[in-house]
Amino acid sequence: MTLWPSEIYVYSAILLLALCSVLTRAGFMLFGDYIPLPEGVRRALRYAPAAALTAIVVPDLLPWKAGLGPVFDYKLVAGVVAILVFLRTRSAVLVIVAGMIMLWGLRWLAG
Repeated sequence: MTLWPSEIYVYSAILLLALCSVLTRAGFMLFGDYIPLPEGVRRALRYAPAAALTAIVVPDLLPWKAGLGPVFDYKLVAGVVAILVFLRTRSAVLVIVAGMIMLWGLRWLAG
């Protein structure tokens, strides 16, 4: 089997990206005791989970259309209801149930 130059390029890119991913993820486990993080970086990393969750959830609740900006969607109303249920009850199960019932109900009413 002979590899063409374009195939070598693709395979080498995949291998290099995998190597970079492994090194960056394992770097803290391997060298964490020898290279301590500055206090400013440690403080900033405390907000990383909330930032990642926001980056995943907000685009789904407020979908953007090219040239129009954010578009109203039933998911936004269901998300607001879920937030209100969480603030009232602090129950993750009730948040899921209330949000899904609201989403299904709005979709059913809309036809």
